[in-house]
This record gives sequence, C-alpha cells and structure tokens, in this order.
Amino acid sequence: MERDDVVAPLVDAIRMLTHAELVDYSGHASTRRDAVSFYINSGASIRPIVTAADIVAIDFDGKPVDAGSTTDSTVRRGVSPPLEFPLHAEIYRARPDVRAIMHTHPKWSTLLTMTGVPFRPVYPQGALLGDVPVFDSPLSVNTREMGERVARTLGAGAALLLKSHGAVVVGATVVECFALAAYLEENASRQYLAMQIGTPYVFSAAEQQLCRERLATPGLFKKTWDHYFSKL
Repeated sequence: MERDDVVAPLVDAIRMLTHAELVDYSGHASTRRDAVSFYINSGASIRPIVTAADIVAIDFDGKPVDAGSTTDSTVRRGVSPPLEFPLHAEIYRARPDVRAIMHTHPKWSTLLTMTGVPFRPVYPQGALLGDVPVFDSPLSVNTREMGERVARTLGAGAALLLKSHGAVVVGATVVECFALAAYLEENASRQYLAMQIGTPYVFSAAEQQLCRERLATPGLFKKTWDHYFSKL
C-alpha cells in the first residue's frame, strides 16, 4: 500500500481528535507501517492543522526509516517523532494484532484517574472498551522501559488510562481506534455526570457481551468516524 493511502486516514484522525477535544497541543496517533516500523505525527506538529508532511516513519528505536524512498518521500529532514514514541513502539512490539494507536489527553477520562474512580461501562459503546486498567504513573512515557510497562499494563486490552495524564487506545485499524477513543471519553463523561446525581447504572457482564457482539463492527466504527469527520 502506498504511503499516502496509509497516512491520509491518520492525518484525518489527528485532526478529528483535536476537534473533539481529545488531543490538544500534545497527543499523538500512529499506524503500523510494517513489522518493525510505524507512522506517527511529529512532536512539533500543530495538531488541528496537521498534514501528511507532519507524519514521520520511524522504527521501534525512533530512527527514521526510508526517508529517501519513493513511498516515504514526503518525510522531511528534521521532522522528529514525539518524545513519547516508545509508548507506541513497545505496544506494537508486544501486540502484532495492533495496527493503530492513539495517545489522547481526554478531560473526563483523566478526571476519573485523578480521583481513583475506576472506568465503568455506563452506555452501550462504553462496553466495547472492556476492562480499562490504569497505569499508575503520571510521567511521560518517553523511554523503552516506560513503554514496556505501559504495554504490560494494557495487556490484550483495547485501552488503558494513564494516571492524571491521559489515555491510550489501540485498534485493528485507524477507524476502529478513533471510534474507541471517542467511546472511551463519551463513557467517562456520562459516568462523571451521573455521579453528580447518584450512583450510575453499570452494564452487567451479559449486557456488555451483547453490546460487544452487536456494536463492535467495521460498519458502526465507520459510522462514528463519518459523524466526526463531517464536523471538520
């Protein structure tokens, strides 16, 4: 697949994450390039107006790959990955099934981690995240050791929360990953607001399973994507 075909959805996703206030001046998203490298927005990129020229291809050690090749010809000299690239690299290294990763800074989800309140599925799409563990450190994931710890905490799951920091969501495609990132924050916002009134209803295990069977489909992920894309 040509670079432009892979990078274009990633660019759209980053812009949509910003518009949805899931990413601000920081935060990053990536998509797997091959077994040993991936595409990610540069650390200096301005997220609301990111373009394909802001996407860099790097290996798991953060080194640029094939910057002079035909497929990666738009990777410019001097464009560097974000400092937290190990977060992505170590998840890709540990999870061959993952093809997209998004590190967001969502308000409501992060508030839960600040107070020790666990994420609980309180609306149908929230059940698609399954168990969401909390990485018990607010510090930047900017070393291989920290990235490995994040990957171990995530395990085989779809998402984890970084204490007082943000969230990490993974998916089989960029579209799926974006949809799950949106569902994570929507669930957290509903959970938080319901807590101001009383104790939120949490979906039972059986209800969660039914939601996953019915809602975790490419068509419904694309419907979510199209909804947010229409707002750009």
